[in-house]
Amino acid sequence: MEIIIQPDRRKASEIATRIVAKTVREKPHAVLGFATGNTPLDLYDRLARMYEEGELDFGGVTSFTLDEYVGIQSDHPASFRVYMHNSLFNRINIPAERVHMLDGMTTDIPAYCRKYEAAIRTAGGIDVQILGIGKNGHIGFNEPSSSLASRTRIKSLTEQTRHDLIPEFGDLDKVPRHVITMGLGTIMESKMGLLLAFGSSKAKAVAKAVEGPVTAMVPASILQMHPKAVFVLDREAASELQLADYYAWVYDHKPDWQKY
Repeated sequence: MEIIIQPDRRKASEIATRIVAKTVREKPHAVLGFATGNTPLDLYDRLARMYEEGELDFGGVTSFTLDEYVGIQSDHPASFRVYMHNSLFNRINIPAERVHMLDGMTTDIPAYCRKYEAAIRTAGGIDVQILGIGKNGHIGFNEPSSSLASRTRIKSLTEQTRHDLIPEFGDLDKVPRHVITMGLGTIMESKMGLLLAFGSSKAKAVAKAVEGPVTAMVPASILQMHPKAVFVLDREAASELQLADYYAWVYDHKPDWQKY
């Protein structure tokens, strides 16, 4: 597990952008897993601008989105399909046939999830899975107590998560109670897990995920077992890490060939 601490969201997003861009340049047919929410918006904007300025080509890239709400139409303003198109896909040259997004209106969720897993395998697996982290330590929508070996499936949202989503839906009664999400086992099969976290509200979850025990009660802690998990944090999100100074020292003294 590599912990990269930067002064602010802007600097952290810049490093995350370099990581994704390096992957696409070295492997033009890379498979990218995309998370949603406020955290990766700056990353996506930077990637789009790199394409617009001729610095990056997404023509061979395949993508998979991490999750979607159950029971909302694909054109709903809060759907992750709309989010991904508005924040990234409409601005880059990724082919439509290579874009895989979960469908919250599917009628046979178990069968649909099996097909999604099969599509990931057919694509060769995910090279970089972009992740955020919830205040309760969830990644994707794998809420506390999720199986550490879980696959893509339906999950019930906790009330804390539903309250966190009120700004997206306007009212708690309008927030869905269920989602389809990649499982922790699915996420762990990615070649790199790239987790971004910004702000003091994420500090406790980050500390538990990085320095606490591996436990289903903090789903993100499973990333301690990932062969290449990278946490890119601002100072506030890193503020409760006991070894923050050590992580900063390690990053500052990396060999040139290891730097992003």
